[in-house]
Amino acid sequence: MGVGVTLSLLAAGVLGAVSFVTCHPVFGGKRGKEQTLSYQQSPAYGVGKFVNLIPTSMGMNWDTTKTLLRDYVRGVPKQRPAEPLPVQPVVLDPLKGSRQPRAVWLGHSAVLLEMEGMRMLLDPMLGRAPSPVPAVGGKRYSKQPPIQAEQLDDIDVVLISHDHYDHLDYGTIRQLKDKVKRFIVPLGVGGHLERWGVASERIEELDWWQETSYAGLRLACTPARHFSGRGLTGRDRTLWCSWVITGEEHNVFFSGDSGYGGHFQQIGERYGPFDLAMMECGQYDERWAGIHMSPEETVRAYMDVRGRVLLPIHWGAFTLAMHSWTDPIERSTRAARTAGATIATPALGEPVAIGSAEVPTAAWWQSLG
Repeated sequence: MGVGVTLSLLAAGVLGAVSFVTCHPVFGGKRGKEQTLSYQQSPAYGVGKFVNLIPTSMGMNWDTTKTLLRDYVRGVPKQRPAEPLPVQPVVLDPLKGSRQPRAVWLGHSAVLLEMEGMRMLLDPMLGRAPSPVPAVGGKRYSKQPPIQAEQLDDIDVVLISHDHYDHLDYGTIRQLKDKVKRFIVPLGVGGHLERWGVASERIEELDWWQETSYAGLRLACTPARHFSGRGLTGRDRTLWCSWVITGEEHNVFFSGDSGYGGHFQQIGERYGPFDLAMMECGQYDERWAGIHMSPEETVRAYMDVRGRVLLPIHWGAFTLAMHSWTDPIERSTRAARTAGATIATPALGEPVAIGSAEVPTAAWWQSLG
């Protein structure tokens, strides 16, 4: 093969990759100039992008990159389960919360929340892999989630914390979009949903500390310490957040993705205490400690927000960091017990009753490879 032909094929490949990233809807959409300008009024907006409340370095210098590449090549023991994780199939309440209010962990950060007659989904990533090309992404630990998108119907609200692939899944949203009454998202994320066919009148965007209501529920968009972005460009062009969900009888907190910071105490003082605090506890590393908590920090943050029951999330579905797949739950469980905190450890699909003193506590992962 001649040099000219080789260069032509290489150029065609690069052009094809650029076209895919530019044109494929999986990478989401952008807000128009007028709306983008309006985001500049947000206290969370810096120079041309959203920023964290406290300085948060996410840069990877060459030395750090080398150690990361080395660790990826070496791998770590038990980075994935030896066999597919078992799931408990979810049985939907046809009256959407007429019985005991509950949160059902679906793996990673996806949660089905039923309370006060409402059915909500939080970061409902139900796809095969957290990747724009699922065929080449890291596969889900279980053969399928405890409930699949096509089984869900009559969803009142979908809450999204930020636009990363492991929280905002193109395939899942496409399957759910016509079943959801309202999508409530942080600033800018609505552009993705609109490109995927969600009607603009069913999308509501909020800034940090802004509140909205839906059928008697109060929903508050609260700070997180993280970042955003899909594709090769557009980093931090959309906001990231945590969520407070308050009804007449119960109050719950959902952390989204976040490094540890003073915002947790602020949220607790303003909105706590919480009957249930769903807090990220996995995919951490010292090299990105500013944007993901260690399990011990998870317990500290749970105490800061004044949680009564801790439900660890952001683990049990995908390998996105260099730790064993059970490390997050083992460490967070130990830290919770040391602190005298109540921690729920449900299996995939096992419900956690909100406001009840009885929560799942079995160490089910210990019997798996």
